Amino acid sequence: MDLYKVSKQSVAGMVNLFVGLAELLLLLRAVLRFFNANPDATFVHWVYSNTQVLLEPLRNFFTTTDVVSRGWVVDYVALAAMAFYAAAGYLVVGLVGRWVKR
Repeated sequence: MDLYKVSKQSVAGMVNLFVGLAELLLLLRAVLRFFNANPDATFVHWVYSNTQVLLEPLRNFFTTTDVVSRGWVVDYVALAAMAFYAAAGYLVVGLVGRWVKR
């Protein structure tokens, strides 16, 4: 693939697709954790295992202890990862817009 023939729209579309899917999965994880979903359930286990890789860059920034209030768990790492991926996607699309002339 020749990088000089890549259009802004195609790169922005790919970045937005990745960020959108990551945001959706992380939001689903945060909601499932908030309501204490059973991690042994097949769908919940699938969501947790597939979002684990998205959370790894931010694991060391936050403590792993659960903050429980009235039985609800707040997954701060997932919420921070959502903000991080949104900002990173916005930055990548902006930089590609400056570098690619089309």
